Amino acid sequence: MKRAQFTFIISLIFMASPLMGQQGDQNKKSVIIIGPGHGGVDSGAISKTRIKEKDVVLEVANEILILNKTLFNSTYDIYLTRYSDTLISLHHRTRLARLLKPELFISLHCNHADNIGASGVEVYLYNKTYSETALLKKSNKMAINLIKELKNKLGYRNRGVKKANFHVLRETVNICPAVLAELGFLSNSDEANHLTKERNINALALAILMSIRL
Repeated sequence: MKRAQFTFIISLIFMASPLMGQQGDQNKKSVIIIGPGHGGVDSGAISKTRIKEKDVVLEVANEILILNKTLFNSTYDIYLTRYSDTLISLHHRTRLARLLKPELFISLHCNHADNIGASGVEVYLYNKTYSETALLKKSNKMAINLIKELKNKLGYRNRGVKKANFHVLRETVNICPAVLAELGFLSNSDEANHLTKERNINALALAILMSIRL
């Protein structure tokens, strides 16, 4: 077993312990998992100016943690699937969801396309072809809320809510509402440059928090 994965498993145990002791607490906070994609040797998408997807989404995730504490008075118990530039397997990311059973799982990514003019944000749900479950309906509601916040508050082009068979969505579909957000195109020079600015990272993090309706 790789050392990073071993460390991650140990961290799961410690993070889950406080929650396990609160099973009878009716006032416990809602648990949310934020999954910044890629990490370590997996950079994800890379812009022409070497902006890496793994770095952008980790910055957004860390800012969500800060804003939840400073602006939202720690309304939620938020856990990240990674807290540093480490590659965590998809299996272990979804294992965290199975362990913590959160009210919401949000996977963060940036997009890339051969067409350098492609722009905007899109949010994915699991591509379930048979009757939708209550959890999928909640996922859809979250996706719509998030798209609206990003478009109406930040001015992003709305590329819509879509469906896909992504691992983190497929493996959480029976555990909690889950969405995968593509926060702009690194192949688009304007959007890539936009994502290098701290104020824009802050705005994205705030929009994500404001879109949550539990």
